[in-house]
Amino acid sequence: MKLAWQDADVPDMPTLGTRITTFDGLDEVAGGYGAKLAFARTRALAFRAEFAATGTPDSVTTCDLVTLPYPTKFGLFRASRAIAPFLSITNRMLVIRWTESDGRRRVLLFEPSDVALGRNTPYFATLIRRTPGPVRSLLTTEHGTVLGHLARLGIEPEDVDYLMFDHLHTQDLRRWVGTTGPQPDLGGTVKPAFPNAKVIVQRHELLAMSQLHPLQQPWYQPETYRDVRPDAFLALDGSLVLGPGVAVVDTPGHVLGNQTLVLNTSTGIWASSENAIAAECLTPEHSRMPGIARWARAWQQEIVLNANTIETTADQYNSLVIEKTLVDRSQNDPRFLQFFPSSELTPSWVNPGTTPTFTHKAIHHTA
Repeated sequence: MKLAWQDADVPDMPTLGTRITTFDGLDEVAGGYGAKLAFARTRALAFRAEFAATGTPDSVTTCDLVTLPYPTKFGLFRASRAIAPFLSITNRMLVIRWTESDGRRRVLLFEPSDVALGRNTPYFATLIRRTPGPVRSLLTTEHGTVLGHLARLGIEPEDVDYLMFDHLHTQDLRRWVGTTGPQPDLGGTVKPAFPNAKVIVQRHELLAMSQLHPLQQPWYQPETYRDVRPDAFLALDGSLVLGPGVAVVDTPGHVLGNQTLVLNTSTGIWASSENAIAAECLTPEHSRMPGIARWARAWQQEIVLNANTIETTADQYNSLVIEKTLVDRSQNDPRFLQFFPSSELTPSWVNPGTTPTFTHKAIHHTA
């Protein structure tokens, strides 16, 4: 499929922030994935110290979007002994605000999912068709919309500078960034809700969407990108410090272009992605969910991956260890780390055996 940015070069990242060189050389490490893991852990420790010195953003606000079902065998990869075929995850948006050294104020939305259009993702569309309406209502709860949350926070859409996702699974961006041509399902050519915003994305992922691997096809909506404006994207080749206490770190594996938001806050350093769906997946020895601690001990695994698609399992494992190494321990329970899943495991009485031992629910930060 031909996508809009194939007719023009995907724009490079402008002079925004500072490129992170600490992880340079990871791809060239000889000796296999074990050697890469040791290198990644050492480099993450070094970057942790560097990043803490960049300062903190002005504020971080958490906004709940939707709670929905997700297969247990994906979310708790091989480890769970729960009888429930599904668990519940809550998708949340983070609103990050910071001030540049020249006084310019920036607003970044992390995971601003268009929930209504996300339902058209092939996997979820099939699940919806197979699930009776009353059951769908029981399993899915919408908490708020992107635009509704911004209005509550007093943020005008025109003031949003950046949109960012850990990866583009399920995402339909047409209403956010606009289109160059008519969209029959949306009533014509779409004007952007965020006219000044750019989408921060890894170049690898943009290029891969024109010819998806079968493992990835159920989770993307590539046809919705056919007419999206090419200049809406800021294509990265790696990791970048965006502003004081705000960084994007390249964390491939779940998809080749996966990326993690890293934040330095009043409680320490956080990382957010969908590489895992619960904080206890980074310290599974403390999990009370059936099977998790036992599986990790038996297989000598220090983490439990979110594995609906894993282009390279070892890469995703190493990426999650980078996240685990970067973050601080929770002030609410130091057994668990300040890893904030972009889709967090959520208790539900209809899914026995999947109640998390610990949940963050939100990141709160004001400078």
